[in-house]
Amino acid sequence: MTSDIIYKYFPLLTTKQHAQIEQLPQLYDLWNSQINVISRKDIDLLYERHVLHSMGIAKVMPFLPGENVLDVGTGGGFPGIPLAILFPQTEFHLVDSIGKKIKVVQEVAKALGLTNVKATHERAEQIDEKFDFVVSRAVTQLKDFYPWVRGKFKKESKNALANGILYLKGGDLELEIKESGLKVQQYYLKDYFTEEFFETKQVIYVKG
Repeated sequence: MTSDIIYKYFPLLTTKQHAQIEQLPQLYDLWNSQINVISRKDIDLLYERHVLHSMGIAKVMPFLPGENVLDVGTGGGFPGIPLAILFPQTEFHLVDSIGKKIKVVQEVAKALGLTNVKATHERAEQIDEKFDFVVSRAVTQLKDFYPWVRGKFKKESKNALANGILYLKGGDLELEIKESGLKVQQYYLKDYFTEEFFETKQVIYVKG
């Protein structure tokens, strides 16, 4: 699958952003062969299932210059790395409890020249900073995830949506949302992307 799928939905990217996106398969091929951060079956579908999926958050929330975003359980750098490419003036802090995955993220960010990415080996609960938004991709159930990041949000909001969580999830989420006891807004990625992969994918927004 080529990078054209990205430009189809994000046509206004700069030459630098194009170059960064074109580097992604080579970088993840290299690092995935040493430290498995993407499943073997998905590496050939990197642009659709990882890069564009991550960028789905941008369709819901275009981050502003100077904002701070925390990516919890980033794994190999998703959704943080694609979002950092899209929003070079927004600061991204990517964290994961598995050190070797953070090593991959650090090396990928360095190779791409992403000066707006900080990647650290720690759990979300250990972080004392405040953020405008927290992003993540299906690391756990909502009811378990929310306590990790509760209280980590800046009070002042500058966007149409108040500061909070933007969580990529898939499948039938009715029970999970009910069990969380949280008030959520659901954004369906099929409203933005036509590929079959996105049919059941959502961005779940929870006010911080």
